[in-house]
Parts: sequence; C-alpha cells; structure tokens
Amino acid sequence: MRRVFNTVLRYLTAVPETRAILRRIPFGSAEMRTAFELWSRPPYAYGVWNAAQQARALGLKMMSAIEFGVAGGNGLLALENISEKISAEIGVQIIVYGFDSGIGMPQASDFRDLPHVWQRGFYRMDAEKLRRRLGANTHLVLGEVSNTIPETASSIPPVGFIAFDLDYYSSTKSAFNIFDTESSRRLPRVYCYFDDIMYPEWACHNPYVGELRAISEFNEEHNTMKLSPIHLLRGMRPHPQAWNDQIYILHDFEHPDYNTNLTIRRGAVTEKPLK
Repeated sequence: MRRVFNTVLRYLTAVPETRAILRRIPFGSAEMRTAFELWSRPPYAYGVWNAAQQARALGLKMMSAIEFGVAGGNGLLALENISEKISAEIGVQIIVYGFDSGIGMPQASDFRDLPHVWQRGFYRMDAEKLRRRLGANTHLVLGEVSNTIPETASSIPPVGFIAFDLDYYSSTKSAFNIFDTESSRRLPRVYCYFDDIMYPEWACHNPYVGELRAISEFNEEHNTMKLSPIHLLRGMRPHPQAWNDQIYILHDFEHPDYNTNLTIRRGAVTEKPLK
C-alpha cells in the first residue's frame, strides 16, 4: 500500500505547481516530505534528514544544524521548522544556530568576493525582530564568523548540517573554521549546502572565485578532510533538481566514527554480516 501511495505521490509532485501547493499543507511524515520536496527549503530538509539519520545510527541524542548568513531570517526559520519536525520523527534533538554579522555584508576583500555582484551593506538584519520569532532551540550568533566560531564551536552539539550562504569567498573561507575543531564537535560526514555556487547567472561562478574557490582551497589545505559533492545525487532523487549539485559532504576521514557501519544500524539489510 505504501509503495502504491509513493508512486502516486511521485507522479503528483512531478508537477512543480503541485509541489508548491502541497508545501503549504502540513501532512505526511518528515521522511515523505523530504523525499518529494514538500518543504519550503528542500536542500535544508535533505541535509538535516540525512544528518539526523546518521546521528541516530551512531547512537547520538543531539546534533546541530547551522546556517551561515541569516540576513532577514527566512532561511533560519525554515531550518528551525524542518529541524523540529525531523527531530520529532527521528528522535534526535536538533539545535539550530544562525551565524551572521548582523549589520550586512562587509567590504569585499578582492575579486574573489565577486564585488560586481555583492557589496558592503547588503542583507542587513533586524536582529531583535528576528529573535522574537525564534524558538527555544534556535540561537542567533552575531558578529564576524572569524570571531564567533571559536567562541561558540566548542560548546555546541555535534554538527550534522550546514547551509553556507555568506556569498563572499572570504567569509566562506572563515566559516570553514567550524571544521577545525575537535572531531567530537561534528559528525563524521557533515551535510553541506552551498547557496552561492549557481545563482545569479551574472556572477559567472567558477573555481577561481567565490564559494567554489573557498572549497578548492580548503581541500588543498587539508589532507584528512575533504569537501566533495555527492556523486550523481540527481540520479537518486525522485525529482532531480538544480540544488542537488549544491549539496556537498565534509568527509572527516580520521573521525573515530568514520568507518562505523551505518547500514546495519539503520536496519537497511536483512542478511546477517559474515563473521
């Protein structure tokens, strides 16, 4: 019966207009809504769902989900809503953090920040107004990320999902310091969404500027950690979307739990492993 329902839903949600309508109707499980993109921010839901599954398989009771670059707060509020629903279904408490300067974008450092697209003062925030809308498990962290990450990262639950929406190369590079903490502060595979590697078209994104350059330099500078997209993710999704190419994984190859088998722990196999 479930297979028939999913088949029908897959055909229905193949129409973007239908998905848009269903996103406004609170029905179905978090797993179903994630599979068929029935959230306001499908890439956030994909990352949080898979990170929470990983955390549960590793026996963790709590994890963090982060948005770097909050601006008006719509993304953070969406992340909060997604995390609450997934937390209730999976049984892993998800604490949400939003990192932002609070005063808009800083001055661009050089051409790598794409100043022909963004500039100082873009995306200012009304911090107090936003704080009043946030729930108890969501925290707004204001200040330059180069300062706030060291002050915060050592006390948060293991990070499982991060949305990078800082636009600049320089700010994104600073945000990557979240990965230079102790391995206990993150899952062995951290799901990441990079907002600024595709739009706008006139940004002309390439490996030499913006977030893509920050990713490339991170990989060059780290031997045991790498940021990499999920190979052929589009082919594994019911409805392939452009955002599939914006999902990366931070692989911490020396994390104590990196080699822990998750297939058996998630109950995804029926045969007993060979001894």
